[in-house]
Amino acid sequence: MARVAFLGLGVMGYPMAGHLAKAGHEVTVYNRTAAKAEKWAAEHGGKAAPTPREAAQGAEFVLCCVGNDADLASVCRGEDGAFAGMKPGAIFVDHTTVSAKITRDLEAEARAAGLGFVDAPVSGGQAGAENGVLSIMCGGAEGDYAAAEPVMQAYGRTVKRLGESGSGQIAKMMNQICIAGLVQGLAEALRFGEKAGMDGKAVVEVIQGGAAGSWQMANRHATMLDNKFDYGFAVDWMRKDLGICLQTGDEIGAPLPMTAMVDQFYKDVQNMGGGRWDTSSLIARLRRVDGDA
Repeated sequence: MARVAFLGLGVMGYPMAGHLAKAGHEVTVYNRTAAKAEKWAAEHGGKAAPTPREAAQGAEFVLCCVGNDADLASVCRGEDGAFAGMKPGAIFVDHTTVSAKITRDLEAEARAAGLGFVDAPVSGGQAGAENGVLSIMCGGAEGDYAAAEPVMQAYGRTVKRLGESGSGQIAKMMNQICIAGLVQGLAEALRFGEKAGMDGKAVVEVIQGGAAGSWQMANRHATMLDNKFDYGFAVDWMRKDLGICLQTGDEIGAPLPMTAMVDQFYKDVQNMGGGRWDTSSLIARLRRVDGDA
């Protein structure tokens, strides 16, 4: 068992840190809202620290799941940042979905300070975090990954190194590109069925075992048909992720026309007041376009 720190106790980080404690690791947590860290510590028997630096002191692994590039930089850098508190040889594992650029910049800073760094964004949503069955896409040096992989197994069902620093973030971008297309396709199919007078749930029973089947179809079709969108990753965060995909696509010369289109559809959902709805809410946009919502 290891001495670990976990930075960021949002809907993903809170249960992920809990799985580390349940696995027997000695866990110290930090959260921007201190009351949440204290609540976690009381619930799981760990410790809460007032800064990332203090959380990281003495830890073999510092794990992080925050919001975006700026949030990640703020918990890593500076006088109160995690890097300032980490001991030589300790490894920073970042589960945030961020740009490959900030990942590579921070990895270089960590390396210069004698620290390891693994970029390890996750997929599986809040339910995956709560059930400890996330898919974790990793980039970084082989030795750093090999050391950190057993710790990540506390909440990961599939954990895999895909290359050097930034590779995990590129893989997560690919994941989000796929999801964008899948959800839009599912939304269109279900709305098409509604307009045609079909029983969408009955149709899905037939088609989900065939070539059209997907996790999105199996897990979201019923709530989409019921116009309920409180079951997963928020539209605001999806737009943040798709923005990273589109920017990276421009940088490497990889056109993403479908992704750009769906990103604008999610913008429409935001304008409908659905920024905190889950990503399956694309069907609500179609109903609004049809004048039925």
